[in-house]
Amino acid sequence: MKSFSLFLFVVLFFSACSSIPTVEERITTSNELIKKRQIKKEVLHTNTFSLYSLQKASSCNTLRVYIEGDGLSWVSRTKVSNNPTPINPLAMKLFLKDKSSCKIYLARPCQYTNDNSCEKKYWTSHRYSKEVLSSYLSALDLLKEKFLNKEFELIGYSGGGAIATLISAKREDISFLLTLAGNIDHKYWTQKHNISSLHGSLNPPQFAKSLEKIKQVHLIGGKDIIIDSSIFNSYNSYFKDTSNIKHTVLKEFTHQKGWEENWIRILNNKF
Repeated sequence: MKSFSLFLFVVLFFSACSSIPTVEERITTSNELIKKRQIKKEVLHTNTFSLYSLQKASSCNTLRVYIEGDGLSWVSRTKVSNNPTPINPLAMKLFLKDKSSCKIYLARPCQYTNDNSCEKKYWTSHRYSKEVLSSYLSALDLLKEKFLNKEFELIGYSGGGAIATLISAKREDISFLLTLAGNIDHKYWTQKHNISSLHGSLNPPQFAKSLEKIKQVHLIGGKDIIIDSSIFNSYNSYFKDTSNIKHTVLKEFTHQKGWEENWIRILNNKF
């Protein structure tokens, strides 16, 4: 049986070596983040999952969509979490820092919701599955119907980067893709860390041909030991035409540190 040491590291890293917060405490954390802000909370009911969203938008030509990371998938070396709601919702924090008036935050399936479709496989082996992708495609259709935007910019953090990349491969209205510490080749990632494969998940490099037309930037932390630059290098190797693909290594960033405090500068520098 392959080691789950990386998952254990992530759990310990997120919990700062203290007891893991309850689901209620994690939800309270997110509610405190958005308190006194003009942000609308809405659960988007799609064909497969109900996705928790935060919305600050009106009628927009381009809607910027942030997609959360995998959250709390594992609580120990061998025990899967009962609920993937994140301890540190970094994509949410970046969404809140963004000054744009046309922005949306999307959590991952089973984060912040009581969804009857939730099974543990959807935050482990099937976290990037066809049914998960279908849910996001449906959610973007709902958003487009509501806000009448013509196109989307997608920003995905960690596992949310995989989701954002898969969405980009399946839609014609994605104008820009940005991943932050993105797990954009999970097959290589699981092999690299000697952990169980995500056998029920789609892998972005499968769709390299469709993704060639997408303007995309991938940001990587120079001190990130979870998603390092080799993940991007493997992803990039599947493309015949890489003219639309750029990446930058941010030397002092880790998987979690550096992003929030530098986010406005990153946005202002156009990545």
